[in-house]
Amino acid sequence: MNSPQDVRDLSRQELPELVGAVRDRHIDVVSQIGGHFAASLGVAELTVALHYVFDTPTDRLVWDTGHQAYIHKILTGRNERLPTIRQRHGLSPFLRRDESEFDTFGAGHAATSISAALGMAQGRDVLGKDNKVVAIIGDGAMTCGMAYEALNNAGHTDTDFIVVLNDNDMSIAPNVGAMNKYLTGIMTNPVYNRVRDEVKGLIHKAPGSVRGVMEGLAGRFEESVKNMFVPGMIFEELGFRYVGPVDGHDIDVVVDTLSNVKKMNGPILVHVITRKGKGYDPAEKDPYKWHGAKPFDKVTGQGTRSSGGGLPRYQAAFGKGLTELGARDSRVVAITAAMPDGTSTQIFDEAFPDRFFDVGIAESHGVCSAAGMACEGLRPVVAIYSTFLQRGYDNIVHDVALQKLPVVFAMDRAGIAGEDGPTHHGGLDISYMLGIPHMAVTAPKDGSEMLALLRLGLQREDGPFSLRYPRDAVPAPVPSVDDIPEIDFGRWELLRKGDGSVAVLAVGTMVLPALESARRLASEGIDATVVNCRFLKPYDRKLLEAVLLEHGGIVTLEEGTRVNGFGAFILQEAQSLALGTIPPFDVHGLPDDFVEHGARDGLLADLGLDVDGLSERIRAMAARATDQPGKASGKAGDSPDPSDSLSSAMESAS
Repeated sequence: MNSPQDVRDLSRQELPELVGAVRDRHIDVVSQIGGHFAASLGVAELTVALHYVFDTPTDRLVWDTGHQAYIHKILTGRNERLPTIRQRHGLSPFLRRDESEFDTFGAGHAATSISAALGMAQGRDVLGKDNKVVAIIGDGAMTCGMAYEALNNAGHTDTDFIVVLNDNDMSIAPNVGAMNKYLTGIMTNPVYNRVRDEVKGLIHKAPGSVRGVMEGLAGRFEESVKNMFVPGMIFEELGFRYVGPVDGHDIDVVVDTLSNVKKMNGPILVHVITRKGKGYDPAEKDPYKWHGAKPFDKVTGQGTRSSGGGLPRYQAAFGKGLTELGARDSRVVAITAAMPDGTSTQIFDEAFPDRFFDVGIAESHGVCSAAGMACEGLRPVVAIYSTFLQRGYDNIVHDVALQKLPVVFAMDRAGIAGEDGPTHHGGLDISYMLGIPHMAVTAPKDGSEMLALLRLGLQREDGPFSLRYPRDAVPAPVPSVDDIPEIDFGRWELLRKGDGSVAVLAVGTMVLPALESARRLASEGIDATVVNCRFLKPYDRKLLEAVLLEHGGIVTLEEGTRVNGFGAFILQEAQSLALGTIPPFDVHGLPDDFVEHGARDGLLADLGLDVDGLSERIRAMAARATDQPGKASGKAGDSPDPSDSLSSAMESAS
């Protein structure tokens, strides 16, 4: 298959063979390289049918989220490149407009498809075009409020567009059977719909004296029938013509349904029942486990890459530590947004099911509900991926911070998230958290410090607390929370005292690489100071002043965007401290751009955020600092107070 036109050139009788072929291709590729798996398997028939019935790309297919897009990519000229998916410079794991004309709207976050499709349909109408627009959304994404905002708006228009609801989990409809097929056949039959419309037309032509009575009787009759037989009344009430449920694995039924729906006018919702992981037995039995897969033997289902038995990921250490803290304080509750396994909060759930809340793909609701819990005296921990927490930003500001509520935000997958790419990298959380009044912003250098900060955050009474950590293995074993020393609120950690030439102010994941870089550079005669800036806000003013006064150059390092990030913030603060001339700054972090997908280590190296790259930045600043007239100086005639010296600061920080 080189294009969807090749699909449309097939006979109806050949479609089942094509479905089997693309499903096998998907299994073959993902078993070798890993990637999103079960979602695409479940929509093989639906994907083939959509490209068979609709004239893509003239007709627009708008996929939601993108986990299910692998087979779509196979059918749209990207089959040969499929083994490069999620790899550096390879195919995107999601939908991208700059990758293919068949990817009509970029995806990666849930519940965008209906809004985007409605906008496209309205744009079509304004421009006088007549193409079809179809949004394909999963039942999981339907837990997101944005989907219902879009449905509510679209249903009160006469805009022609179609929403396909791929239902593979939530039991919002009876099981597929003969009656459902019969009802679907009637509801999509052109004759039925023509008669239905003609009856409505006759009612409208009736004399005014009886028209109201006839309309009322017809409406009540239709509603009664649908309440008895049709599970889609919520969509009908929102203004959509509901069609379904449809057996999503019966290619003939799906093609017939879509062909008939294509001829209808107005907003229409087609309810398709599928089985996630269809066609691969282990995935059918455990679709959640097989949502994303590492390389595996497709015969046995066993992984082909050893886990290595190394150190756990930050996520596992977080889940274990949160559970230990929950055992010590019954006020601690955990909230996540459809990612209990991804955030490891399922560990907390297993121990305290009554204190665990999975809100589904509803980040805004999750944050606001945490605020409500905090009002009642609980200590909520909201564990959400950094990139997804962006969706709850308004609620963080207005519902949590404005009220100074003690909510802890555990921002998972902060920084470079790896193969999932730009929609999933967490590069903006430092910037958006630093600007919120009353928000404590922290980043640990390792797993032990992460739990110490989490414990400290749960102790805070007068405002929210944020904690960011990467999708990576912890650099050292993590003991029990009880064996981890306390951390003073707002205090930095001076890890290495240099000769005053250059100081490195490092944040989170950059701390240990910065320390290693300093050790390497020592052999070159470059003696750098390294500070663990674990509190981004409030920062350690005393130690910052000492660093500024006693060093000829400053390098700030963060795995977050340089724009409005920690480095920019500290430079601004340094300028406001009235210390006189401050040393030159090199603010280093993620670029002012969206970073592509690929292996985390490789991306960090490309960005100069590995040990080699950091060494080069420090080396350059050391050379630059030697050209300065002197270290940072106070106002003319003043001399630094001995209490503000680096030695004094180090003594107090140790």
